[in-house]
Amino acid sequence: MKRIEFLKSPMDIATMGETVSFIEQRVEQGQFLQHVVVNVAKIVNMQKDPLLAESVNACEVINIDGMGVVFGARLLGHDVPERVAGVDLFHELLKMSAKREFPVFLLGATEEVVTTTAEKVQGLYPNLTIAGYNDGYFFGNKEGEDEEAVVNKIRESGAKLLFVAITSPKKENFINKWQDKLGVDFVMGVGGTFDVVAGKVNRAPQWMQKYGLEWFYRVLQEPGRMWKRYLVTNSTFAWLLIKEKLRKVLR
Repeated sequence: MKRIEFLKSPMDIATMGETVSFIEQRVEQGQFLQHVVVNVAKIVNMQKDPLLAESVNACEVINIDGMGVVFGARLLGHDVPERVAGVDLFHELLKMSAKREFPVFLLGATEEVVTTTAEKVQGLYPNLTIAGYNDGYFFGNKEGEDEEAVVNKIRESGAKLLFVAITSPKKENFINKWQDKLGVDFVMGVGGTFDVVAGKVNRAPQWMQKYGLEWFYRVLQEPGRMWKRYLVTNSTFAWLLIKEKLRKVLR
């Protein structure tokens, strides 16, 4: 996989197949691998959040999730073949894990959502071993005791792959903080994927995904919560992109 830098964020140029194959090899070899996806919002937030930037930079695989980033990277001259959406990669890795008998652990969302997610993926992939699952509402203890208890639960489960569905930047910082004690070979932040799998949130139609309009679909579903977030991040991203394009042209 080829690594580039785009708007101060490192990211890997890879197809879905290349990504899954690389992860499978590393898990088989027992080599720890930390994975993350970057989208417009994460790139914008990394500009002002050094801890988030550090957590993303620490990852061995950084996939592009979001057509906005794909279009932007192409505009600046990078040859990006496709996006590797987190929710799609999640399913591909579950499929691979079922085939290779790699146990997985699901962490995040509400207790109801993570339980439903576990039931649904077990139905989709009958040979999959779900080593355990836990909701994502364990933050708040300054000493990290609540976090450590969950970390111990994950390590004792015997899971090889861990999927973390907690909001950014909490999930990136949690993974980066505890990676040496999780006891897994692979860990990936999957954002709102459990909500999609559990049926709490609908995913945008394929044509909207293709043209980078998933954010607009989210706004339509949750206008009160999402409109301001996307207005700010999308506008900031567009400005960062324009400045970088002008810098390249003038140089």
